[in-house]
Amino acid sequence: MRAFTNRTARTSALVGAVAAAGLLLTACGGDGAAPSASATASPSATAAAPGSAASPAPAPGPFNDADVLFAQMMIPHHEQALEMARLTDGRAEDADVKKLVAAIERAQDPEIRTMRAWLKGWDRPESADDGSDHGGGHGSGSGSGMAGMMSEQDMKRLAAAEGKEFDRAFAELMIAHHEGAVAMAEDERKNGLNATAKKLADDVVRTQSAEVAELRKILDRL
Repeated sequence: MRAFTNRTARTSALVGAVAAAGLLLTACGGDGAAPSASATASPSATAAAPGSAASPAPAPGPFNDADVLFAQMMIPHHEQALEMARLTDGRAEDADVKKLVAAIERAQDPEIRTMRAWLKGWDRPESADDGSDHGGGHGSGSGSGMAGMMSEQDMKRLAAAEGKEFDRAFAELMIAHHEGAVAMAEDERKNGLNATAKKLADDVVRTQSAEVAELRKILDRL
């Protein structure tokens, strides 16, 4: 009787061990190996889509001082363009100006987040320590050191305008602002090393050059 009991206990233990092993295999995907992070992540998991909550990925590969300076200078430059764009609310009258403003906001806000991610990945500060007044993206300074930046007086003049007067002032100032960004991007294309940063510079040159051409057409019409 005791032998039968011991044999029953051993059988029960074996069944339990087999069941536990089956549960473990199921939890690991059925092949006995837990899925790696690379297998479960989508290809776009490291890059943020415009308007998404995900963090943009750092720029891979080597970089140099020109890449760092490009990001450090272009961030406040873009921020001021977005500030100018926000001034159109309740002031702009021309439909083409409003359409162009929407395009500027769609492009430049994600680019700011992207360049901040680069600098963080490169372990570099967001602001260049060059002594120039970047204006903090709020139009508070002269913008010396960055081509095309508006002065505080320029921003006040734009904020005080309305209707067609605003549309003309916005087009004039944004042309100068975009031309400054294009010059900075062309310098990055010439002197930069990081392929991702140079690709963004290509995008800035292409996009903002086209917007300058559109703004000139608007000025000719107004």
